[in-house]
Amino acid sequence: MDHRKLVRLAASASASASASASASASASASASASASASASAVALLALATACTGGGVQGGPGAAGLRDPYFPKSGNGGYDVTHYRLGLAYTPQDAELTGTAEVTARATEALSAFNLDLDGMTVTKVTVDGKSARFNRAGQELTVRPPDDLAKGKTFRTVVSYAGKPKTITDPDGSKEGWLKSADGALGLGQPAGSMAWFPGNHHPSDKASYDIEVTVPKGFTAVSNGELKSRENSGSRDTFRWHSKEPMASYLATVAVGKYDTKTSATKDGLPVFIAVDPAEAKASAASLARIPEIIEWQEELFGDYPFSSVGAVVAREGAAEYALETQTRPVFPGAESVETDLVHELAHQWFGNSVTPKTWADMWLNEGFATYAEWLWDEDEGNKTVQEHFDENFKDADNWAFPPADPTGPEVISESPVYGRGAMVIHKIREELDDDELFFDIVEGWAQDHRHGNADTEDFKAYAEEESGQDLGDVWKTWLHGKDRPDGP
Repeated sequence: MDHRKLVRLAASASASASASASASASASASASASASASASAVALLALATACTGGGVQGGPGAAGLRDPYFPKSGNGGYDVTHYRLGLAYTPQDAELTGTAEVTARATEALSAFNLDLDGMTVTKVTVDGKSARFNRAGQELTVRPPDDLAKGKTFRTVVSYAGKPKTITDPDGSKEGWLKSADGALGLGQPAGSMAWFPGNHHPSDKASYDIEVTVPKGFTAVSNGELKSRENSGSRDTFRWHSKEPMASYLATVAVGKYDTKTSATKDGLPVFIAVDPAEAKASAASLARIPEIIEWQEELFGDYPFSSVGAVVAREGAAEYALETQTRPVFPGAESVETDLVHELAHQWFGNSVTPKTWADMWLNEGFATYAEWLWDEDEGNKTVQEHFDENFKDADNWAFPPADPTGPEVISESPVYGRGAMVIHKIREELDDDELFFDIVEGWAQDHRHGNADTEDFKAYAEEESGQDLGDVWKTWLHGKDRPDGP
């Protein structure tokens, strides 16, 4: 019933009761009518109050955040603060059983909200311990809690699910989601693959802390982000419990199941290092992996304090994935060769992309431009190509001019050359324009530290660089970041 109509009825009944009582206090019929009218007024007022103020009247949260490249990703109406995932995986039959506990705060009054989950079978959903109705449509799991959620309320949703998680094909043809390997699996999420193995708000703008527990058959290892808090054996199965206390975008979450060799160590400053390597890749990757502490120390000098409480790597067997990925604290590499070529790049992402995370996928050049520039700097310090030589090569490469790095032409090209090579060229042109290396590296470090564990976009970076430098960098933005055509000369 329309709550405004209830209010009018209540007011009318209350007035009727008052008039009846004053007209004839001594008449029993009138007294009876007055009592009846008063009772009606109280009931109607109570119902009106429940609809307008005494109870919460919410609406459904948005089913997507209208990202310019992945509009269905993410969901509106709430902000996730913590994920607690309980997973059990059997490599022999590729079956995953999961319980996802999602703690969130409502950013608006909600009668329903969505979680992203592509595939799997959901068997039960509860909100704050009460059974909730739910339905599925594509990648959307719509949850209707038994009671509407007030704006500002912290609530806990538990989803029970099972099945064979999907491998998702991206618009560019690459594979993500749940990738079966020779003896296990990899969970990789960029840009939206995490929805294949756990329900959540799968957009980079919503970061949260994580506890990920994975149970696997004895003899297998389950590796994830953060720190390994415990490993427990129960007969024929082992359970690994991982904790990530710093905020993490869901696309950076990972699970690697396999027969890995593991090694723990620490940097000079005591930062824990955890490495998991497929035995077939161990010998060829050992020298590169041994340099992780050295690389982190070098990057801290340029970018400021390392933003997380552990570091490391997962080296899967060659062919397990098509690319290396900067999964938070524990980058994943498909084979030893990718470790040697991409280690500096993926570790630089821990600052640029993982700690300072883009607000939308249109801002991906901020991730890749800085990480690629870090490669150029490392190469120069190693006595190989100079930064300028890298710049000149990328300037001549026609692939870098297919589109502006800050304005990809579609989701199928957000991982193409302009986002990487020309993104790094933008960083170098800022350095040239400032003509002051101390100021330039102060800005690079300041950007990483001032936006630590947050989200930022292209406009944020442009404003920051100009404010901190005190210079108008409009020509850099116009020509190198947003320009469609290659200039006559570098």
